[in-house]
Amino acid sequence: MRYVAGGGVGGQQRHIGVAERRARLGLRQRLAGVARAQSPEEVAESLVALHGTDPATVYLAVGARLADPGRTVAEVERALYEDRTLVRMHGMRHTVFVFPAGLAAVVHASSGLANAAKARAGLVKDLVTGSDGRLTEEWLTEVEASALGALARRGQATVNELTQDEPRLREQFTYGAGRSYESAHTVSSRLMRVLGVEGRVVRGRPLGAWTSSQFRWALAPPHPELAPAEAQSELLRRWLAVCGPATEADLKWWTGWRVTEVRRALAAIGAVTVALDDGVTGYVAHGDEGPLAGAVEPWAALLPGLDPTAMGWQERDWYLAPALRPSLFDRSGNVGPTVWWNGRVVGGWAQRADGEVVWRLLDEEGLGREALASIETEAARVGAWLGGTRVTPRFRTPLERELS
Repeated sequence: MRYVAGGGVGGQQRHIGVAERRARLGLRQRLAGVARAQSPEEVAESLVALHGTDPATVYLAVGARLADPGRTVAEVERALYEDRTLVRMHGMRHTVFVFPAGLAAVVHASSGLANAAKARAGLVKDLVTGSDGRLTEEWLTEVEASALGALARRGQATVNELTQDEPRLREQFTYGAGRSYESAHTVSSRLMRVLGVEGRVVRGRPLGAWTSSQFRWALAPPHPELAPAEAQSELLRRWLAVCGPATEADLKWWTGWRVTEVRRALAAIGAVTVALDDGVTGYVAHGDEGPLAGAVEPWAALLPGLDPTAMGWQERDWYLAPALRPSLFDRSGNVGPTVWWNGRVVGGWAQRADGEVVWRLLDEEGLGREALASIETEAARVGAWLGGTRVTPRFRTPLERELS
């Protein structure tokens, strides 16, 4: 039953159907009542990565999984900016996530190095071409060293503060000259992004409230350098323990790696094949192929846009009916706020201008009074800890717009 790179599978595969996958999801994604966590660190360790492209997602995703969400904002800020037990950084697929600090080296080596090389080469090419050779790679190296020195002296700084110390960061160059998307790029914005992908700087405190997308920058804490293959195996092992069973397509999509890298990592960790519905092959971590012990009590949850559970798999039919997607996703494939019942998406939610949490069911199959009461309770729970804070998703979806 163990996966063999480039080969077959021996023994009888165990079947893991939709009901069991949903039960695993509820427990391992910290959504079932008995599985809720006590701290943001516990949530992040369990989920491996929290989507950080929309800053509010981190807080809402954590709050949905805490046994007591009342101190969600204070506790997430403590973890991110005081204790530094969580770190916001670029990871898989060039995307910003929040990870446990102890996982930073694994993420950087498994996903960041390859992305960083491409990002650096692209910046240098655009810089030289867009300035007609006036700005060079050597010039960039000098400006970069000066900016990092200024950041070290300040501890944390906005881009505007760094440009006061290093005015050359304000230089501009033309991107896509002569094309429909031609635009002026500033060295500061492109350089800080590249340094972030390279793992040399991280996003610090936001300029405004916790919903703000304007961040200060800080030097990244040092971490050991790992071999990419070793790091990929470790990241995939952790993710599969949370999200397994998953298909090869799921793994390739979530990591952003080449299929050969996914297969090598599967073989390295001794992943086990299982049979999913419709004859599809899935993978679980070694030792995780057995059934769950006991039943999982029904549960409800209101998850934010880009939540790591809703975005956890590429193949989502087992928890999200295809008919719901036009209402719940934007045109780029970003999921909006979702309502869950017992392991499947059944609707969406939003906040009105006055902060009221409202929701609508899109899939009522099998829902009874218990489900409706539980969803109502969760909506009240989310509204209570949000208080008067109004959260607008960065990527808005049709149903969210309609409800708000």
